[in-house]
Amino acid sequence: MIYQYITGLIQKALEVDLIEPTDQFFVRNRLMSLLGLENFPEAVVSISMDTIPNLVEKIITYAIEENVIQNVFDDKEILAANIMNCFVPRPSVVNATFEQKYKDSPIAATNYFYNLSKNNNYIQLNRIAKNISYKVDTQYGQMDISINLSKPEKDPEQIKQEHNMKKHADNYPKCLLCIENEGYSGRTNYPARANHRVIRVPLLGENWYLQYSPYVYYNEHCILFSEEHRPMKIDREAFERLLAFTKKFPHYFIGSNADLPIVGGSILSHDHYQGGNYEFAMTRAVDAFSFELKGYPAIKASVIKWPMSVIRLRATNIRTLVKAADDILQTWRGYSDRLANIIAYTGNTPHNTITPIARNRDGILEIDLVLRNNRTTSEHPLGLFHPHADVHHIKKENIGLIEVMGLAVLPPRLKDEITDIQKVLLGISNQVADYHSEWAKQLKAKYGTRSSKERVDSILLEELGKKFVRCLEDAGVFKEHEAFMRFIHTLNK
Repeated sequence: MIYQYITGLIQKALEVDLIEPTDQFFVRNRLMSLLGLENFPEAVVSISMDTIPNLVEKIITYAIEENVIQNVFDDKEILAANIMNCFVPRPSVVNATFEQKYKDSPIAATNYFYNLSKNNNYIQLNRIAKNISYKVDTQYGQMDISINLSKPEKDPEQIKQEHNMKKHADNYPKCLLCIENEGYSGRTNYPARANHRVIRVPLLGENWYLQYSPYVYYNEHCILFSEEHRPMKIDREAFERLLAFTKKFPHYFIGSNADLPIVGGSILSHDHYQGGNYEFAMTRAVDAFSFELKGYPAIKASVIKWPMSVIRLRATNIRTLVKAADDILQTWRGYSDRLANIIAYTGNTPHNTITPIARNRDGILEIDLVLRNNRTTSEHPLGLFHPHADVHHIKKENIGLIEVMGLAVLPPRLKDEITDIQKVLLGISNQVADYHSEWAKQLKAKYGTRSSKERVDSILLEELGKKFVRCLEDAGVFKEHEAFMRFIHTLNK
């Protein structure tokens, strides 16, 4: 069957324009070399009805059975990436094609690159399909809820290999976002990137690079990263880059995680942003109230109706928006309000920063400034403006950029745990994880037991949405209108 799988994979690659007909024998021979095959029979029947990810998985199974590789996670990942790298053009060709299509339109260019990243199996469509995703109505609009099941668990043999592995003193590549990852084969405990390609995007005299996330959380979920390996930093130049990017790609939003622990993302060591072609609940949020921003008559400033504390600025001029956003950032960096439990510094340790998100709405530039504070207290050791202990049974991880905008990324454990709570509400069982017991009691008291699984499912989806909203509300720095107005008054002094 291996010959049919190879023939089928080549046929699918032709169908999605990964290769040209004249590439077939070249690609076949590269695949044969990877798998230790020396001959190929004539008249092999193609299995072209299957998908590229499925065919790759079948070839990996063959490689394990024939002892080409060991049955461990990293070996399988490395071979899978090398298989698909046989079909992917060199970076120079990918960039040249992107630039050519950009002349037609930015949308044509990103469509090309997104489809390439899906078809070459860099975006892990089979794994992403395992995620549980739905929408739920809340007082702040329709939120996205996702239980992330796409990242495979490591098996014992993989963990053993990692334990026995010598540490790479050279630390190459330095991190998962470095440019050196492009085409890197991978190793034990470092992901395979042989089929990885990036697009060069010059910004403010620097080289930045566009790629898509292997585990996209929303449509065209992309990452823009600096050529230089340097820490995340929210500053005036960051605002300017974000808005300049929306000029280049007006159909994409782009935002940045905050640059401090607790309120920042999972990678703070490499300057990067995230964007995409998706409308989040936060994008649709209406103004709670507008206000005048002193010195900026051309800017429309408002606070939006959102569980976190967000100032929205709109204008047509990038320079004006950048200067106003930077003024707000600098004021916020040093702002304290003990009535609102906001303290800017503990000694020399800063606590205030911003999560910014930029958009281009038909030529009107917009930037949302989400005010963040990472202070911890004895009562809230994981963060005062972080999901509090009573919602940790749902989520205790950082509220990063994606969740700030209204898309919950919840831990995989919830899949089975929610099933246990369903049984409680159906009157079948009372067995739930200890940390869910109080929530299960509250739900049973509120709704009683139901005979309809569909109704129970609906209840739990709605209640999970409420818990996510609570996580966001906990992360909001201003709990009261008066506190927000005190900050705005400070801005306008």
